[in-house]
Amino acid sequence: MREAIYLYLYGDTSFRLFGADHLWGIVVSVLFIVIVPWISVKYLNRKSQKYLGMVIGYVVMLNYPVWVILENIAGSFDVSLHLPVHLCRVSNLLIPLVMIKRHFLTFEILFFWGLSGSLQGAITPDISAGFPHFHYFRFWVGHNGIILALVYAVVVFKMRPTPYSIWKSFIALNIFLILAVIINLVLDANYFWICGKPTTPTGEHVPSILDFMGPWPWYILSAEFLALFHFVLAYLPFYFLKKNDK
Repeated sequence: MREAIYLYLYGDTSFRLFGADHLWGIVVSVLFIVIVPWISVKYLNRKSQKYLGMVIGYVVMLNYPVWVILENIAGSFDVSLHLPVHLCRVSNLLIPLVMIKRHFLTFEILFFWGLSGSLQGAITPDISAGFPHFHYFRFWVGHNGIILALVYAVVVFKMRPTPYSIWKSFIALNIFLILAVIINLVLDANYFWICGKPTTPTGEHVPSILDFMGPWPWYILSAEFLALFHFVLAYLPFYFLKKNDK
């Protein structure tokens, strides 16, 4: 059984950047992100909206531990590869605090993380397996599922970021960066792509936006400015909405 699961997890290399699987993944994700909150607002009562939010939160959260369980069964779990020391993974684990507890600080942090890091991940996914492989669904649930949850929180639960939320999220990002550096040094790992640009499990280079930001370590500094720019960009719709209300 262990060998069969290992071969399943690592035997598929059919995914191609901007191939059919990639483009369909983006299209279906966008449809979910738009349609699910719209249906919830238009057709569901408060209680049903709450339960649907809980389901979204739990599905996204469980995405990461299910993967870890499979890696453990396959005997391929590696502390230098599979810990929740990437933004998408820690966001998966924290999203129930937003969808179930309505914890505002968590929302502030994840809103900007999700609409920058997860969005960039959807454009240049670091996966090797195509549809209908587990890794294919794991990636889309883990990245665009976060975006769906955050859009749902904004549209259905009426949670709104503030200008101060930008700085809270940016500070949290840099705290996470420092923790990732420490973990990388201890484990000889490359979490958060601090020690090198993204690669597949087989070591192949994965095209990403980091390729346009210069060599290591300068792309880390470039990514800081880009992240802040994305955070401001993500807040702009709320700025104009607030301005129109006044």
